[in-house]
Amino acid sequence: MKKLLFVLVALLSAQLSFAAGDIKEVDRIKDSGTVLKEILNIPDDIPKDLLDRAECVIVLPSVKKLAIGIGGSFGRGVMVCRSGQHYTGSWGAPAMYALEGGNIGFQLGGQATDFVLLVMNPRGAESLMGSKVKLGADAAAAAGPKGRAATAATDVVMRAEILSYSRSRGLFAGVSLEGSTLRPDNGANEKLYGKKLTAKEILREGKVGIPAAGHELDAVLQKASPKNLSDPKSLQ
Repeated sequence: MKKLLFVLVALLSAQLSFAAGDIKEVDRIKDSGTVLKEILNIPDDIPKDLLDRAECVIVLPSVKKLAIGIGGSFGRGVMVCRSGQHYTGSWGAPAMYALEGGNIGFQLGGQATDFVLLVMNPRGAESLMGSKVKLGADAAAAAGPKGRAATAATDVVMRAEILSYSRSRGLFAGVSLEGSTLRPDNGANEKLYGKKLTAKEILREGKVGIPAAGHELDAVLQKASPKNLSDPKSLQ
């Protein structure tokens, strides 16, 4: 009887511990949904034709510059991809990601900055699902053009695997993140889903469903870009 009671107490303690650790991850997903919704409502925002051609979207709310003397910046957010073998399905479950880099700090000016990154082809998406990726070296990155009427056919856009945007002090702009790194936040993913999962298992293999905290983010993406309009040849 005592042994059974001990097991029950241990299980309850583990559940409470997991719930406490999960709060930050839940907040990150909710904040990401709010940030994306606000940015897509800006008059001069991300061109719809670019969003419609993106295979994945990364949202990093409130990236902050580190303390003086440490250098660089650090932010946490989520990556969401379209489902299906060729990224032609609906938007799927979010995976936790982290952004690190020295160049970001000079652009932030000490202010918290929201970032939205569009992943424009399967190669870029696959590289991000591995380990740490250095933007500009391991994956071609560029500041994204803005405005609903902006042409998406520029050489920079055509070559880029990742297009990046930022919002700080109410200002919205394309911003270069070259030299910064993106990596899956495996510890946060484990806390969120209750088991060890790779980013690829979450984003491509459908091992988990969309958590309740991700419903707003999913709804925003489904409404803004329900269908992938990339050239089918580019997805094969």
